[in-house]
Amino acid sequence: QVQLVESGGGSVQAGGSLRLSCAASERAFSYYTMGWFRQAPGKDREFVACISRSAGGTAYADSVKGRFTISRDNAKNTGYLQMNTLKPEDTAVYYCALGSYSDQSERYNYWGQGTQVTVSS
Repeated sequence: QVQLVESGGGSVQAGGSLRLSCAASERAFSYYTMGWFRQAPGKDREFVACISRSAGGTAYADSVKGRFTISRDNAKNTGYLQMNTLKPEDTAVYYCALGSYSDQSERYNYWGQGTQVTVSS
């Protein structure tokens, strides 16, 4: 059972940046696509970005394209989400997950506990 722990969330003003990290408990991290999802209060969980096992492929939600960058370091069993030019609408709990290359949450088997990101205007 792979365990995931997110970190790096916090409060920032609009236009600022944050870097989220997702640390996995074991080497199995490298066997899976890593995805980031987010959930704002009163809204459904939504896809943010994903990166393939070897980092050869990435995908982004249109709402974050050009502002967020997903990456991973399999040697460290860790993934990242660099978030730039943050907007108030980016405010949400951000979750990392491991699974199959997809923007659908049902395709992901392992989830972290989430980290809060708050962007003020």
